[in-house]
Amino acid sequence: MIYISHRGNINGKNPDRENRPDYIAEALKKDFNVEIDVWFRDKKFWLGHDSPEYQVDEIYLENEKLWCHAKNLPALEKMLLNKKIHCFWHQKDDVQLTSRGYIWTYPGKSLTSKSICVLPERDSPPDEQLGECLGICSDWIKNYGKN
Repeated sequence: MIYISHRGNINGKNPDRENRPDYIAEALKKDFNVEIDVWFRDKKFWLGHDSPEYQVDEIYLENEKLWCHAKNLPALEKMLLNKKIHCFWHQKDDVQLTSRGYIWTYPGKSLTSKSICVLPERDSPPDEQLGECLGICSDWIKNYGKN
């Protein structure tokens, strides 16, 4: 099972710290993968949910434990040029394929053995489906069996 912290959260939402590099580092140190929101603007990469807030270098995004959610089309285009960056784009699609072939699955949608169940706390899938998916991305990831 792959355990993915949503924006750095591991034990509930923390909007003031989400997507901040220091917050992400805390989740990584606890051996979680982390989904981050990435923008590309003014020839630079930025982290932030609703807007670009924290500038990061491209090499920062190459961390194998980061799942980079492109928040604008230039970010997706630029990240796809770097094979070391694991990225994807989604809005409200049922599923989206990541650059490494994982199925990023919108809350409440059907899961498969290649699925990442996103935010199960929003729309709990049946326990048997949750147990069969490849990974979970949650604001409460600490509650899903990895300490």
